[in-house]
Amino acid sequence: MRSSSHILPLVVLTALLLSQVCSGIKWLTLSHTPASIPVNQTQHCKLLPSLVSFQAQLCRSNLELMQTIFQAAREVKKTCQKTFADMRWNCSSIEIPFDATKYRPDLERGTREAAFVYALSAATISHTIAQACTSGDLRLCSCGPIPAEIPEPGYRWGGCADNLNYGLFMGAKFSDAPMKVKRSGSSANKLMQLHNSEVGRQVLKEALVMKCKCHGVSGSCSIRTCWKGLQDLREIAMDLKSKYLSATKVVYRATGTRKHLVPKDIDIRPLRENEMIYLHSSPDFCTKNEKQGSVGTQDRQCNKTSVGSDSCDLMCCGRGYNPYTEKLVERCHCKYHWCCYVTCKKCERIVEKYVCK
Repeated sequence: MRSSSHILPLVVLTALLLSQVCSGIKWLTLSHTPASIPVNQTQHCKLLPSLVSFQAQLCRSNLELMQTIFQAAREVKKTCQKTFADMRWNCSSIEIPFDATKYRPDLERGTREAAFVYALSAATISHTIAQACTSGDLRLCSCGPIPAEIPEPGYRWGGCADNLNYGLFMGAKFSDAPMKVKRSGSSANKLMQLHNSEVGRQVLKEALVMKCKCHGVSGSCSIRTCWKGLQDLREIAMDLKSKYLSATKVVYRATGTRKHLVPKDIDIRPLRENEMIYLHSSPDFCTKNEKQGSVGTQDRQCNKTSVGSDSCDLMCCGRGYNPYTEKLVERCHCKYHWCCYVTCKKCERIVEKYVCK
């Protein structure tokens, strides 16, 4: 009988053994892997069918990296759903069930939504790896390099910078691998996916900012120790959401001797490297349509007083909405006691909420 240390537990296999699909974001199914389960032997990599051959090779040569990739997959799902919580398409399609054979059509086709998920996935995996280097979770990398520029008077370089270079390098190798496999989806889709993944990494590069810690007598901040650190992933996702909203529709067309993705409207400016692109128009996501990947907005919560995308008029697509009341229990009448604790009472209040018909 083989030792349990040589195989992944059954719960992981149940979560990961999904049917093969041609999606370049198939590795996101690794979000189902429990955080407590290690991949610490090379044979474990064979049990992750979410990976294409090159990704499995990276797994075998970088075993400690896999926990970081599992974390990145979970972050993509969580961040996508938070970022689009106020819109008709709320990224619910990224929540693939254990027994599903593939993602919904809105992510399998070259839609605007697929473009966002690819860009976010590429940014997230590089972001997660870069910060894992900083925190010491990865032995193959450490802090990022000290910037070449000379800091202003009163500032000095120090601390531990996020290792963006290593994050971008390893993140691109892993997340782009499925799009470089021959006979894996259409050429147009793969070009679109690679383009949007690069857009995600470009936004990540722009999210590397100077962070500082103050030093000095009585908090005077006469000296600041600074390093380059990445912005929070939620801020990066919001930047990508803006690009999603202004994405350009493209077609796969011959230009010269080769085919390229070019704007569908030939009268507009040439395609820019930092803009998101998509091949197929999306449904309005108002009603349920399995073929198009729409789950509809029935029973979605809406905001009666909003004029934005979460308003009851827009979220409910003109169908109207139903009110309901909910009792909230909150901390109130809090008092600070010297020294050093706070006591609060519990207050109840009734709030009115609304859901789409």
